[in-house]
Amino acid sequence: MKNWEVRCQKWEASPLLDAKLKTEIMTLSAAQKEEAFYKNVEFGTAGMRGELGVGTNRINIHTIRKASLGFARFIDSKGKAARDRGIAIAYDSRYMSQEFAQESAQVMASLGIKVYLFESLRSTPELSFTVRHLHAYAGIVITASHNPKQYNGYKIYDETGCQFIPEIAAIVVEQVEAIVDELEITVEPIANYQKKGLIEYIGEAIDWAYNDAVVGTTFTEIDPTTVKIVYTALHGTGYAPVKRAFDTLGYTGIAYVENQCEPDPTFGAVPMPNPEDPKVFQEAEKLGEQIGADVLFATDPDADRLGIAVRRKTGGYQLLNGNATGALMTYYILERLKVAEILPENGVIFTTVVSSDFAEKIATHFGVETERTLTGFKFIGASIKKYENTKEKQFLFGFEESYGSLVNAEIARDKDAVQAVVVLAEMVAFYKKSGKTLLDILVELQEQFGYFEEGLENITLAGKSGAEKIKHLITTISKQPFTEMAGEKVVIFENYLTQERNIGEVKEAITLPKSDVLKFILESGTWFCVRPSGTEPKAKVYISVQTATHASSVARVAELRSAIMIE
Repeated sequence: MKNWEVRCQKWEASPLLDAKLKTEIMTLSAAQKEEAFYKNVEFGTAGMRGELGVGTNRINIHTIRKASLGFARFIDSKGKAARDRGIAIAYDSRYMSQEFAQESAQVMASLGIKVYLFESLRSTPELSFTVRHLHAYAGIVITASHNPKQYNGYKIYDETGCQFIPEIAAIVVEQVEAIVDELEITVEPIANYQKKGLIEYIGEAIDWAYNDAVVGTTFTEIDPTTVKIVYTALHGTGYAPVKRAFDTLGYTGIAYVENQCEPDPTFGAVPMPNPEDPKVFQEAEKLGEQIGADVLFATDPDADRLGIAVRRKTGGYQLLNGNATGALMTYYILERLKVAEILPENGVIFTTVVSSDFAEKIATHFGVETERTLTGFKFIGASIKKYENTKEKQFLFGFEESYGSLVNAEIARDKDAVQAVVVLAEMVAFYKKSGKTLLDILVELQEQFGYFEEGLENITLAGKSGAEKIKHLITTISKQPFTEMAGEKVVIFENYLTQERNIGEVKEAITLPKSDVLKFILESGTWFCVRPSGTEPKAKVYISVQTATHASSVARVAELRSAIMIE
């Protein structure tokens, strides 16, 4: 009998299996059972994430309890002070999010760990803020970010409000994997733990503390009544904090896509809950045309990512990708700090190895260093903490190409779309005063620093066989790296798993942590990068091009897309 069959039969026979899951397992085919039990759901670049359902390779009450018990044992091992400082827990609008948050709280409390549990859904950045604000020892947020409705997940945070870095997460994983039977994990009712003072519900007071911090993230005085903005929460957690911030700051021209601002686990009024997808702006664009909006904002379900579309002077709206938005914010923040004569000599911005060079060129212009990390905002958070301790560098801004950024690291240590909304709205008002849009500023920056264009291809292969094919693909490319692409020689090959950089025949060490990332840099400076997703069954191919004109950059990205026939 195969291992997955043993696990499956154990679940089927257990009297402790959740009733709904017991019903579900009876409806599965043999192939579906294998998919559900062939492995344990894993922690990736953004925590534990997977499809909802029965099985060890799914997100359900039992796998959540197992993860929580392992995490609780990790906290318990740190002693009474860690238990007393406790853990903050938040959750988003997805199926079972509230139940999973409550289960996590009960498991934590069962080991005597103090729990601060949000009484209703909250965003990921507010959870990060809460850990810092309450001086808690750790945090959990139940979310699958921008994934489709069938997914949910579990992110863990350290005492700084940063997601656990791999070295520490590995210790937690050891504790989780040491649990032999997730079905035997039982807890008392929440009311029992409340009576013992171990579970405390939190809410409005934290909301206002977070809001006070976020609305302070400004760089210059503007007239907030001069701009018109459309906002959609994509059925997630962003509506309340974004509206609270706009109201506090005095913005009067805000229109909300009402049917997309109501929390909904089906994400029924959007094609995908992902602000990177242009289709999610369809309703926002209609509303924008009605009111003459300058910009459209969309946050993902846990409100850590922000998509932005800017009104063209010729009509319609242009969606900015994460690299363009990051470049615009970099320029605005550094320029405002310079004008105010408070730009530090040791300033640093952070981005990732798969983000374009646009923001770095801008930062260099201001005499500010750019530091690159692996994909995953926890690596940026860890670097912020390092420099907080050494005082060697001063954090000014951090962003990922995947629409996430952080402006004020005192507030949170994860991507914060609410902060981004506040800063970008200010930027719109600031530039509008001189008759310019963000697109005008983007063109000016491109004229000065080069026309950057990016492409992202997803190779999605679902299930066990898909995961195996993706692993084989990355291994094959690693062993037989490309030497040429689309008529250009590869001059630098970076293998982040072996931590080697090959410049011709010369080899250099890569000092970043090991990761399944392969990057190829061509003669012109154009590059492409291949890596497996840490949370989904797919491989990602990133392309970044810089040429003298917009048209030539777009054409070159198209050429590379055609040439990189990775299957």
